[in-house]
Amino acid sequence: MTTYYFIGIKGTGMASLAMILHDQGHRVLGSDIAKETFTQFPLIKAGIQITDFDPALIKDDYVIVKGNAFADDHPQVLAAHKIGAQVLTYPQAVEEVIRRHFTIAVAGAHGKTSTTSLLSHILSAYKPTSFLIGDGVGQGITNSKYFVVEADEYDRHFQPYTPQIAIITNIDWDHPDYYKSLDDVEKAFAEFADHVQQTIYAYGEDPEIKKLRPKTAKICTYGLEKTDDLYAADILRKTEGSYFSVFKNAIKVGDFFTSIEGNHGILDTLAAIGAADDLGLSADQIQKELLTYKGAKRRFSISKVADLTIVDDYAHHPNEIKATIDAARQKFPDQQLVAVFQPHTYTRVRAFKEEYVEALKAADKVYITPIFGSLREKAGNAKSEDILSELPNAAAILTEKNAFDKLSGEHGSVLVFMGAGDIEKYETALVDGYK
Repeated sequence: MTTYYFIGIKGTGMASLAMILHDQGHRVLGSDIAKETFTQFPLIKAGIQITDFDPALIKDDYVIVKGNAFADDHPQVLAAHKIGAQVLTYPQAVEEVIRRHFTIAVAGAHGKTSTTSLLSHILSAYKPTSFLIGDGVGQGITNSKYFVVEADEYDRHFQPYTPQIAIITNIDWDHPDYYKSLDDVEKAFAEFADHVQQTIYAYGEDPEIKKLRPKTAKICTYGLEKTDDLYAADILRKTEGSYFSVFKNAIKVGDFFTSIEGNHGILDTLAAIGAADDLGLSADQIQKELLTYKGAKRRFSISKVADLTIVDDYAHHPNEIKATIDAARQKFPDQQLVAVFQPHTYTRVRAFKEEYVEALKAADKVYITPIFGSLREKAGNAKSEDILSELPNAAAILTEKNAFDKLSGEHGSVLVFMGAGDIEKYETALVDGYK
């Protein structure tokens, strides 16, 4: 048994990896900020100790896993180097775990968490499968043959991975604090694709994906066009989800239903179907698990308070906002959609202001919270009013203090909360106001 100490254990990927190592019988503990996050609850339930950033807690026989947001001059990292403890970056630690398995890595600017979660759910029903999902969920099974991993492109974190199969949902410019252009993003994905050993399931209608020329893996395109190797046809979108048929190389695989709303739900499901079919599962087996899938954490999670419907979603990029509002229109076609958006990082607001405006126009009304920064970016030359002032459907800047008064008046509406920071506190302020 090894003792792993995670610096930044509440990070979404870090929390998932910590749970996997715990499930595999290792001792796991770690440190993080005191602020409550949704990722901490599975850790606490598992009995994993979370402390503050005290250098004295680092021991020389620990394997230290350093979160992506923490530099080498962090006090606990310095302490680890001083006493000779082994220090791994998060991507290095992930590769160390997954390299002993047949690995399916899911990459893409958008949709990778939902796709990873769904594929993990399908495979786990029939094959011993460990998985690592970016929503703070991880499961490690001793001697499992398969491993499904969400492959994050930020800072090229997915570069160490050498999976047998990969899914690439799309290539888009995001993380403008790291990637300076779409060309830079394309190069990172091309490098990742070169490491895939067998097959890449790639969204065929993405113009950037079409440029990929991997060194070893063959590309199997998926999408909604008959020119794709794997495609969905006869699509029927209903409030409960979408029905469609799947064809591979012009031969029908089967008929399927997905409860993940929107076109992105069909595409994410199609990618998972392709990989599961590749690994030998039948159409009936796949469809059975699609019917029992409950969704990924903070991906279109629905709840109610008073006469309001609350949708909670991680969307924070303009294209993700478009997809989430599209899904809400499918699920709630006759109700007013009120977007509550928390911008995530100042560089994103500067880089994508016009795109945010265009995406949010699809809602009936929009509230925007103050910008949520990050450990890497605590301030910047941007503000939420930059977006709100250009919206014809703008409501107001939302705060914890005014959340109940503003939102409780949206009687009968669907409130679509979107953000990658701590937007849950605004939902909590609304719900608590009714108590």
